Amino acid sequence: MLKEHDVVALTADAPEDGLTAGDVGAIVAVHGDGESFSVEVLTLDGGTAGVAVVSADQVRPVSCEDVAAPSFPRKREPAGHG
Repeated sequence: MLKEHDVVALTADAPEDGLTAGDVGAIVAVHGDGESFSVEVLTLDGGTAGVAVVSADQVRPVSCEDVAAPSFPRKREPAGHG
């Protein structure tokens, strides 16, 4: 079961929060009994790229086989500025 501070990858886009599938972030809050999570994704310089509330099926734990996205670097528009 995922818990607060676990590092996860999004498995679905969260366009309203400026995030896309494959983005990596940390769980900052667990909702219910792990039915959903607040996930914060950071930029490489430590700024917040976005925070999204996602359901359990929209994240997965990262593993040692994961690598940086091939589209790196990707510039982001701040959430709400599309």
